Amino acid sequence: MRVLVVEDSSSLRHALHVGLERSGFAVDSVGDGEKALRFIESSVYDVIVLDLLLPKRDGLSVLRRMRAEGNNTHVLILSARDQTTDRITGLELGADDYMVKPFSFEELKARIQALIRRRFDDKRPSLSVGPLQLDPAACEVRRGDELVPLSPKEFAVLEALCRHKGSVLSRAQLIERTTGFEREITENAVDVLICALRRKLKAFAADQMIRTKRGFGYYVQS
Repeated sequence: MRVLVVEDSSSLRHALHVGLERSGFAVDSVGDGEKALRFIESSVYDVIVLDLLLPKRDGLSVLRRMRAEGNNTHVLILSARDQTTDRITGLELGADDYMVKPFSFEELKARIQALIRRRFDDKRPSLSVGPLQLDPAACEVRRGDELVPLSPKEFAVLEALCRHKGSVLSRAQLIERTTGFEREITENAVDVLICALRRKLKAFAADQMIRTKRGFGYYVQS
């Protein structure tokens, strides 16, 4: 799943980027409101983590512009402003959640996962597809009690396919869900990830889940 972090503190921005990436998210991160809007307008995100005190354009202005243009991406405000009026203003302008700094990274990750489940209209904390059970919070896949050893990018590809079960995702769509905007990954690299996934799933008799739609992309059927 793809997350945009908008935070003016370079140290916190870096920590969030690295932490979320290690947790299996595809992450972009920017430090000002104008750049945030450029990223938002040129790509698709599952969740945006948005600071309020930003240079060039503040967070509430970014949020207001998004909603005015019909962008319904879930937004989690992460701010040092802790007054009730600040929370109310953010939520009334269209934010989906509000966290106050300082914060627990694990709680932030859990709230992001909750927003992703809401995006897909799925309240379950885990996904069951065919013989597999996916735990997005832990970035783990199991068949029964057995753990399927996947890399973060392999997990991200499988999660994207499972959340869109039955729908074909193009290589470009899978690239968006497995890499940050400023990092390059080729369509051949997606094919390599799919091959690695199938090879690992084969050991658990689940490699036939991932199907190829020639000329279009990949999909999962249980």
